Amino acid sequence: MEEVCLNSEPVFDMVDEYEGDGEGEGDCSAVEHDDETGSKHSKKEPPLPTIGLEFDSFDEAYDFYNIYAKEQGFGIRVSNSWFRTKKKERYRAKLSCSSAGFKKKSEANNPRPETRTGCPAMVVIRLVDSKRWRIVEVELEHNHQVSPQIKRFYKSHKKMILAARKARPPTEPVTEIHTIKLYRTAAMDAVSNGFSNVSEREGIHQPDHSKHLELKEGDAYAVYNFFCRMKLTNPNFFYLMDFDDDGPLKNVFWADARSRAAYGYFSDTVAIDTTCLTNKYELPLISFVGVNHHGQSVLLGCGFLGHKSVEYFVWIFRAWLKCMLGHQPQVIVTDQCKSLQIAVSEVFPKARHCFCLWYIMQRVPEKLGGLRGFEEIKRQLNKAVYNSLKIIEFETSWTEMIKKHGLGDNKWLQTLYEERKQWVPVYLKDTFFAGMIPIRENKSLNAFFDGYVHKHTSFKEFVDKYDLALYRKHLKEATADVQSKNSSFELKTRCNFEVQLSKAYTKEIFDKFQSEVEGMYSCFNTRQVTANGPIITYIVKERVEIEGNEKEVRSYEVLFETNQVDIRCICSLFNYKGYLCRHALNVLNYNGVEEVPSRYILRRWCKDFKFQHVDLGSTDIDVYGPVYRQSHFHNCAVPIVEGGAQSEEQYKIALHELQELLNKFNLVDDS
Repeated sequence: MEEVCLNSEPVFDMVDEYEGDGEGEGDCSAVEHDDETGSKHSKKEPPLPTIGLEFDSFDEAYDFYNIYAKEQGFGIRVSNSWFRTKKKERYRAKLSCSSAGFKKKSEANNPRPETRTGCPAMVVIRLVDSKRWRIVEVELEHNHQVSPQIKRFYKSHKKMILAARKARPPTEPVTEIHTIKLYRTAAMDAVSNGFSNVSEREGIHQPDHSKHLELKEGDAYAVYNFFCRMKLTNPNFFYLMDFDDDGPLKNVFWADARSRAAYGYFSDTVAIDTTCLTNKYELPLISFVGVNHHGQSVLLGCGFLGHKSVEYFVWIFRAWLKCMLGHQPQVIVTDQCKSLQIAVSEVFPKARHCFCLWYIMQRVPEKLGGLRGFEEIKRQLNKAVYNSLKIIEFETSWTEMIKKHGLGDNKWLQTLYEERKQWVPVYLKDTFFAGMIPIRENKSLNAFFDGYVHKHTSFKEFVDKYDLALYRKHLKEATADVQSKNSSFELKTRCNFEVQLSKAYTKEIFDKFQSEVEGMYSCFNTRQVTANGPIITYIVKERVEIEGNEKEVRSYEVLFETNQVDIRCICSLFNYKGYLCRHALNVLNYNGVEEVPSRYILRRWCKDFKFQHVDLGSTDIDVYGPVYRQSHFHNCAVPIVEGGAQSEEQYKIALHELQELLNKFNLVDDS
């Protein structure tokens, strides 16, 4: 397996588009079948030179254009070079078609005929950051006919062939580098030979496309162009591509600057969405999703997975972890899949791994719908899962359901019970989920790309929609930021808790907390039952709705520590959602506490959280790294954006200053 790491730059070694359902790629070639002879031909189709592509050295840039020229049927030469006088260091060069310009007039008696045509085809490359070469100008059109059949006759191609014959070192995997080598050793052989007839006994075999990304016509270059565009407009864009030894693309991962910065804020709980893989969509999309300060889903990276296996999950998890500077989340929520379990335990050994409760409960009709007495089974299952406040209550309810309906041999229920500590809420009371799991019946969750991906969405269609999907999500977050900052919230009670948190929480979180404050009035008969030093145990009763409009009275045990004003309710809403429940608020009020203790006001839910927080949750964060800089700049820029939008005059001032700043960046880059 060959892994290509692109921390900053686009990948050039793209997999060629398929020309038929049964066709695939070799290491750097498209494999074609001859139906009559069964022979295979390898043909290299390198990507087009594009503005923004970068290389580790001048030689790599030259070789890239030379390979492209060889396949198109023209030669190249270095027509111009610029050097810094002090260091005599080349910092700019123009690579032109060999027919560019015209020869000087010769005084010889029998001068050679003019072969050049003044061809405009060329690329201009420039040294950036004193270490990488970037294409800054491109002209692909020729003013003369080009033909691949005569490509061996150009000097630049002969040099390439001679170099390939002199040394053919073994292929080595590419690891952490800025730009991908444009060809591997085997690819150089294929390029220098043009077409080659090879058989399986000579080492080339047809790849198994069941474990590769099944790219249709137009998909490969759509993804390639997407990455090029993202890198040019998004400097902190990260992506990684995984190629098989035979060439085909196995896996892809990427995360834009916003996703990387968002993880700096919201790295506590991460859901890994594999819905497209589980439901066997044409698009094998996997998404890493967090929860922002408004309780909205936020994208933390995504990718395409060639196969739903441990090896492939491990690869994409490590790619994501590398992108996030090795900082692991505290909690990971996934589908109930064995391959996922193994991969998560290998890559994220310190994280608490839980299964998505909503997804499990969604599968109940599919798994149990054909059983006799299904509706009663479903009711008892929901009661055991959602209504159990203590482990003994869940165990008792589950056992009764199994015995009553004779479900002891049901394999699915057996597996659920064996893994109950990873999905049943009563076993997860010490885990913070940021509201990511529904602890009440009939609460649904939507996938991040819900509405943008369907059963037959293609790769090309998805990358075309990607920007729109993220734009709408970012707009929704920005709108919520403005509403939370500038709006005064409507108070529905006279409780001090409501007034206090209206000044701290974002609007969406305050609305949820407000419902808990209102719920205090449905609680009654708060009484002390035991006291052990400063720790007092209370029982709070509440009337709760059950099926239909019926209500029942439930008792909630609340522990209150008087010295430190610590409080914990058996319902554990604070751990599930991140704000105090009505039962805990009731006990605080009962004891004359007028404000919620600061430890129970999570900063992640506050209006000003993103303005004050620049941290990846780690004490050893690289403050010189791109994620930190992106995060810090974003925080500093938000007030400018908001201020500039207040009036036409402020808008013009802000725009003028930004343009001046960009001009300074360009001057620095040119120097």
